Amino acid sequence: MSPGDYDAWYASPRGRWIGETEYELARRLLGPGPGESLLDVGCGTGWFARRFAEDGLAVTGLDPKPDWLAYARRQAPGIHWVEGDARRLPFPDASFDLVASIAALCFIDDERRALAEVVRVTRRRFAVGWLNRASLLYRQKGRDGGSGAYRGARWHGHGQVRELFEGLPVRNLVTRSTVFLPGGGVFARGVESVLPKRLPFGALTIAAGDVDRG
Repeated sequence: MSPGDYDAWYASPRGRWIGETEYELARRLLGPGPGESLLDVGCGTGWFARRFAEDGLAVTGLDPKPDWLAYARRQAPGIHWVEGDARRLPFPDASFDLVASIAALCFIDDERRALAEVVRVTRRRFAVGWLNRASLLYRQKGRDGGSGAYRGARWHGHGQVRELFEGLPVRNLVTRSTVFLPGGGVFARGVESVLPKRLPFGALTIAAGDVDRG
């Protein structure tokens, strides 16, 4: 899939609804303050990075794919785009007030190492999203190695996500999920508006917490 095709999906009615629904949960869990700095790890085409920037944050997007970053730069030249590996983030400790990563670490070998890097460069709070194995989307797109854009992804339940944080200096860790019916139709949107995010069955699980710096 080309970066243009990937980004165009977010412009479709279903893609826009899913993206906005996931973004709103991530934003609520981060609780950003005006002008805070944010790193988007595995930013891809920069769709989520652009949304955070639209809400007034000083955003840096990082991704290992130079062609996707080139596309992201063309869409938003005002954002700082960096080519890099999530397992070896090229930033000092506590470089960003906030760090987000939406369904990116589940495509990276050694998720635990990447997650430790996310925690290392976070000054205040992080929100990391994984594809949820307990979801309807997994039944549709995730089994037998995955299909389409989900091929090769690792899917985790809420308990498995929490296990990834064991031994890391974090506190107040919470897991929430969203996009319970990924079809995006009127019924799906209605269900989304009433189901609590504590239910562990949404397509995206986000783990958020504070960094404990002693």
